[in-house]
Amino acid sequence: MNSRQRRGVILLILAVVCALGAFAGVLSVIDDVKSKVGPETTAYRLRSNVAPYTPLDTDQFEKIEMPRRWLSATAVTSLRGIEGKIAVTTLRKGSLLQTDMVVDQPALKPGEQEVAIMIDAATGVAGKITPGSRVNVYATFEGKQQSAPDQSKIIVTNARVLDVGKLTSLEPDDRNQRPTDAVPITFALSTIDAQRITYAESFAQRVRLALVAPGSQTTVPDKDRTYELATDK
Repeated sequence: MNSRQRRGVILLILAVVCALGAFAGVLSVIDDVKSKVGPETTAYRLRSNVAPYTPLDTDQFEKIEMPRRWLSATAVTSLRGIEGKIAVTTLRKGSLLQTDMVVDQPALKPGEQEVAIMIDAATGVAGKITPGSRVNVYATFEGKQQSAPDQSKIIVTNARVLDVGKLTSLEPDDRNQRPTDAVPITFALSTIDAQRITYAESFAQRVRLALVAPGSQTTVPDKDRTYELATDK
């Protein structure tokens, strides 16, 4: 091997050593970054603004991954417990969801009380009524006298459902000669609406629930609350 070849080999060896040194430096930087960043975890970011006191839904958030050390202790890392909660204040699009941004939805508002009645499973909205639903309550009554017409009345509008119980088999009574499957449904009602709904449960032939579209707060005019077949035009 002549001197030129030896110089070439030496330069090649030096180049390899430099490359290995550079590679080791890159690995060191990567390890240093990883040590500073740490493991990643799940967080949830707002897709859009959410108004105060609005019920929360999983569709309002997007899942992201970010270093655990960058999250605050109050950051929400699972949406499992978000159901039944409302926003405390305005939640801004792009913000990370924090536990102190949400609270449990209050069961009762000032002036309301819980009232539970049994609803015939055949005349309710089977399987579609859940806690948080809004319903109109209809009741049908026999005429007080033989010549008096039967009537259907809207007893309560926009009643808020708090709880839906389990299907229960009831014994027949004077108004219903066969066993009936019924569901206990708990409402949040004002005092007067609580009186109306308990009266209907006690004296009406049938009590029916009509599910109100989400977000709808439309009331029913007094003239449309009572129906008689003879006056239907």
